[in-house]
Amino acid sequence: MPPRQTGNTLGYTLIIPPGWTKIPLREGTGEAIKEICDDAARRIAHEVPKDKLTEARLEIHRRLSQVVRDAQRRDGLDLYIPVEPLHGRIAPASFIVAKVAVPLKGDVSRQDVMTRLVADFDFTEPAQVHETVGVRGERIVPALPEKEIEFPSRHVDYVLPIPNSEGDWIVVSFSTLGDGDLEGVFSTLLVELFDSLMTTFRWRIE
Repeated sequence: MPPRQTGNTLGYTLIIPPGWTKIPLREGTGEAIKEICDDAARRIAHEVPKDKLTEARLEIHRRLSQVVRDAQRRDGLDLYIPVEPLHGRIAPASFIVAKVAVPLKGDVSRQDVMTRLVADFDFTEPAQVHETVGVRGERIVPALPEKEIEFPSRHVDYVLPIPNSEGDWIVVSFSTLGDGDLEGVFSTLLVELFDSLMTTFRWRIE
């Protein structure tokens, strides 16, 4: 059992891979989106005719804004996305850090809550992140056109109780379309990248 951490939990830190960026979802969101769109426009300027560049930038802004809105609806704190190509393409992956409040009542334990939060996952296992014992879940989500989910995707979630809190949780949710083969090498490498990234997760405690 990890030692209990004392003090007030102010947030978290983690180290993201090169080519990824963070979009804060509570404040400063618009500025972050603009910066990403400006960088993307500069990157493709030599590939797109000048009369089409503004249109391309607006499309990038539209798609990114939709992803951000979806993350905000999930009570996200931060959204992380790749912004630079890897082997000629930007990886179709992202992850959200969200805060969830589920008060502990009666005989309900932390383990009960974590189990409930990953109840619809295909595979779950205990996961120790920094000095916190949580749960890791993995599943395949099918395409659901009626819910505007166009493509199937592979998801991995970490559910972590926030130290020194009785009913607050951090959920770190990763998803990827991979290369179409969600059990294939590329998708698995992206999942392994995310799992490696989670080893750098640390609480900010005062």
